[in-house]
Order: sequence, then structure tokens, then C-alpha cells
Amino acid sequence: MSTNLSRADAIYASLRRAILEQALKPGTKLPEDSIGETFGVSRTGVRNALVRLSAEGLVEMRPNKGAAVATPTLEEAIDVFTLRRAIEGEVVKRLCQRMSKDAIDTLEAHVREEERALRTSAPRSIRLAGEFHILLAELTNSKYMTDMVSQVVSRSSLILAQFGRPHSAECGIDEHLALIAALKVQDADRALAIMTEHLDSVEERAHADKEETAPDVASILRRYADVRD
Repeated sequence: MSTNLSRADAIYASLRRAILEQALKPGTKLPEDSIGETFGVSRTGVRNALVRLSAEGLVEMRPNKGAAVATPTLEEAIDVFTLRRAIEGEVVKRLCQRMSKDAIDTLEAHVREEERALRTSAPRSIRLAGEFHILLAELTNSKYMTDMVSQVVSRSSLILAQFGRPHSAECGIDEHLALIAALKVQDADRALAIMTEHLDSVEERAHADKEETAPDVASILRRYADVRD
């Protein structure tokens, strides 16, 4: 792997993490020159990373205006959570048909990471909460299902960053543990009810947020440049 490619991957990973952890809010401009200086890479490398993020729906490439963190609408938010209930409902139904001890152990280990992050890093806690849902999809062994869940979870993160109010992460962890308990005994009705209630509570946190001042993108990305976890 070339140095340029490695740096482009680092830019992609850092930007993605900063967006999912809501350090970079929807609408934040992502100037290629400033990002390139932060990572010591050419604008071409930065552009490659931004294009990848655009394909995931996290960044908008605007003609003659440059790139910016994608800004979801309220109409899109409604659609996204409608899709999440349908897709993730199917995920838990499939998992209840075949749920191994190793899969349960993997989920419980992830929740322990969420609990540690809750005590040390609120932004990381936000990201891990979303990744729990992606992990559930991965355990179905369906790449298509995983890709779909990954996309709607990423869009949900943007929606909450755009419209969301503060929430209790402890509640999210409790709901994840309750879901694992239902999956462990293969109680599909209970698992589906928990997932639906959980997603309902997440959607309810969406409401108009106050306007904020423009962030210092370079300063934010410097915090992410050396992070590998």
C-alpha cells in the first residue's frame, strides 16, 4: 500500500469517525486544503476520501461550493426511521432463528465497550451505540442486510446531530442488554418489541436544534488524526 493511499485511508477514517461521533455537524464545510494540511497529503488524497464518504451518504459534494457534512431533512428522517424499523425488525427475526453462544458473547462484549466509553468518551459512546446495530446485521451473515443497516445507521447519526436533543446513553445500553437477553432465549416477539420501542425512542429525540457557530474543522480533525480504535 502506498503512503498516499495510507494517508487517504487515514483521512477517510478520521472524517468518518468525527462525523459519526457528531464532532463534525451536518452542514460543516470540509475544505480540501485545510484537511490536506492537517494530514500532510495532497488535495487529491483528500478528494478521494471525501468521494468515499459521499458514496456512504455522509458527505455532500456540492458543485462550485466544495464538500460539506451531509444535511438531512425532517422528511428524510421520517423515511430513515421507517426503514430502520422494517430492516432491523427483520434482522432480529433472523437472529432469533439461529443465535449461537459466540454471537451472544460478541454482542455482550460490544455492550461492555459501550459502558466503558460512557464513562470516558461521550462521542465514542455515540458511535458505538450505532455500531451495535450494524453488528446485529453482520451476525445475520447477509452482506446486503449489513450494508443497508450500515447506511441507515449512518444517516440516523446525521439526523440526531442535526435535530437531536441530549439523551441518556444509559437508557440505550439498557435497551441493548434487554435485546440481547431476548435474543439469547430466541424470543422473537420480545426482541422485535424491544427493537421497535428502542428505535421509537431514538426517533423521538429528533427536533429542531439551536443554531451553532461554525466549528474549526482542522482543530477537530487533529484530535482524530492519530486515533486508530
